[in-house]
Amino acid sequence: MDGEVIGFIIVWVLAVISVSYCYYISSRIKAGVFRLISVVPVCAFLQVLPLFFTSLHLSSCLAVFLSCLANAKLILFSFDQGSLFPLPSNIFRFICFTCLPIKAQQTPNPKNQIPKWLFPIKVAIFAVVLHMYDYKQYMSPVVLLVLYVFHVYLELDITLMLVKLFVFITLGCDLEPQANEPYLATSLQDFWGRRWNLMVPAILRPAIYIPVRQFCRGLMSSDWATLLAVLATFVASGVAHEVFFLTLTFEMPTGEVACFFVLHGVCTTVEVAVKRTDFVRRWRVSPAVSRLLTVGFVVVTSGWLLFPTLARSDMLEKLANEALLSIDFVKRTFYSFW
Repeated sequence: MDGEVIGFIIVWVLAVISVSYCYYISSRIKAGVFRLISVVPVCAFLQVLPLFFTSLHLSSCLAVFLSCLANAKLILFSFDQGSLFPLPSNIFRFICFTCLPIKAQQTPNPKNQIPKWLFPIKVAIFAVVLHMYDYKQYMSPVVLLVLYVFHVYLELDITLMLVKLFVFITLGCDLEPQANEPYLATSLQDFWGRRWNLMVPAILRPAIYIPVRQFCRGLMSSDWATLLAVLATFVASGVAHEVFFLTLTFEMPTGEVACFFVLHGVCTTVEVAVKRTDFVRRWRVSPAVSRLLTVGFVVVTSGWLLFPTLARSDMLEKLANEALLSIDFVKRTFYSFW
């Protein structure tokens, strides 16, 4: 554990140096292909960093923060797009906005403000989830899978909230929320576009959705172009997630993860198309019912296509064991100072 943590720190130092090169050198090159060429070596370097760790938490952190999000931001930056345009005012901001899943908030929206009291509640629930692992030998596979789902969601949400708090303290600027209580989503469009992992749609929108829609508008009607752009965005997300899982498991993709996102892309596209019909516009569904149907569909399809891939590679069990070991490591480190 100690060696992995030291290696993790070294990797972040190297990542900071690489991103600094993009700020001082690549930013001076005119936006376009030549700037992209100058950024590609950094992207390749960031892509392989997770491969040097056996810890699932450390490798997944690097894969999400650097291999996925940072690379996507740098590619968009090559064309003066995304959260790195306009260029941040100083190198520290550039590093933070590149390497961390954050985006500066341009126009604060009170509706997106998450109540502060939710964070301690989520931490308490996460502690209960970890405690329940002591009794997992008595749980059925379905109950254990539900427990893993809660674990993944809560750990990701808590981690992102801590990152946001750290950056807010150091930079002193308002940040876009990384998630907006996805369990309150009233539709798939609401879930994927406005509530779940908001940093990803913020990247996919200028990278995939807008270019595909603009291209298709020259070939078909605006409505069909929008629907195809939505579907293409989900397909791209599915391919990216397959690569992400390959980085973590070192197992050949089965296509289930990509199928999950393609399925949700098709369903979201149909949902958007149906909402535009006069019949549906006159029909109002209770928010409680729509939330139950939306979250239920996400959970069921995740259990069908997404989490089995993780379970077969023992990633879920490893995630739970590492979480418990990490808590013990923090306790031992803390007590050693006293």
